[in-house]
Amino acid sequence: MAKKRSSRSKRSPLSSLQFFGRLKWINGKPLLSTIEPYRRDLFTKALDSRDPDGFPIYNLVLAGRAKKNYKSCDLILAGLYCLLIRESPQGNDAFILANDEGQANDDLSLCKKLIYCNPDLAAEVEVLAKAIRRIDGHGAMRILPAQNAVGQHGKTAIFCGFDEIHGYRDYDLIEALQPDPSRPDALTWITSYDTIFDTPGVPLHDLKEMGKRGDDPRMLFSWYSADFCTDPAFADLPSEQRANPSMGSWPEGIRYLEQQRRRLPSSRYKRLHLNMPGAPSGSFFDQGVIDDCVVPGRHQLEPRPGIDYCAFVDMSGGSNDDAVLAIAHVEDKRIVLDLVISQAGAPPFNPRDAVARFAGYCKRYNVRRVTGDSYAGLTFQSDFSRFGISYIVSAKTASQWYEDFEVVLNGGQVELLDNAKLRQQLCTLRHSRREGRSPP
Repeated sequence: MAKKRSSRSKRSPLSSLQFFGRLKWINGKPLLSTIEPYRRDLFTKALDSRDPDGFPIYNLVLAGRAKKNYKSCDLILAGLYCLLIRESPQGNDAFILANDEGQANDDLSLCKKLIYCNPDLAAEVEVLAKAIRRIDGHGAMRILPAQNAVGQHGKTAIFCGFDEIHGYRDYDLIEALQPDPSRPDALTWITSYDTIFDTPGVPLHDLKEMGKRGDDPRMLFSWYSADFCTDPAFADLPSEQRANPSMGSWPEGIRYLEQQRRRLPSSRYKRLHLNMPGAPSGSFFDQGVIDDCVVPGRHQLEPRPGIDYCAFVDMSGGSNDDAVLAIAHVEDKRIVLDLVISQAGAPPFNPRDAVARFAGYCKRYNVRRVTGDSYAGLTFQSDFSRFGISYIVSAKTASQWYEDFEVVLNGGQVELLDNAKLRQQLCTLRHSRREGRSPP
């Protein structure tokens, strides 16, 4: 029988929003008035959710957004809450790990400004060169550059925050600061925009996949990007708003992003401001070439009379992978993508419902046959035939299709839709396809 945990540190005197409600932001306004609803919801879930025994439900938070969306601010606020409000017999030491010395100084500077703006807060702590220490000696929050973190190996902390892990290629730092298993109140909070190393074995990639699977009940996954969003209130908004949930607080709003789009390389803009991964080493297609073929703002082309359209489907059993339909045509010796859609809703789904959905779009474009692979034998051939559409099994392998597409893509003979998920999957398709292996 598992040893019963101590009843101490079950309850905090104040909830997170009650604590923030007593503070001012650095401009003198009430802090709580500057925290948007989506951030309040994150704090409430991450810091206040308790199990039936009164212990925190979550011990890992992964919060991803594009730049300038208060990621670092929220990390510091969560750290201050754990430092000052959560009480633990093992102390309230906290760590925040920044990428480098400059970022560590920025995080510490923001923390100090909050303290100086709040006399009640200042009365509780002592501000040191690299730390904020409780005057009762019950804990300190140290803000360190990543290269200095390994020396903290084995230390026990109530809070450990990682500010921007998009550059991490291994688990060395995360492993060095794993939480103490004897502390049910320990919280690891990771915040970042997406990584350029979006491959298995890279911490941010693996953590995102874990969050999407939802198989860790003590992990809180909060992600806002152009191609994936965990928040239903933002999931159906345009890409820029989906990746930048705090855009409403910017004085220039969407004009700031338009400025950044003009000034930054496309790949950099999409990673920093749409929170999308960069192309990993060994990618099948060149990211810059893909970006050059995307027609900005074109999300779908309506069918036109006199155009001969063709369709390709990639069907799924409905348990894990999406089913996808693409419709295109040739115009002036260029391949023009008119439509790309998946089934309605996320997996799991009934694949036969996807067939009915796809058949409806095929009829709109006057397409009477679709091409696909031999997945599921004759099942999908029969399903499509019920809607008067022929299903043609392709004689080419996936690798051969990708190689053929690479030629016309590099030749600038393709017009792609402005579809964040399509771009992300093209950019992260790796060379293992050439060798007949499944993608990551």
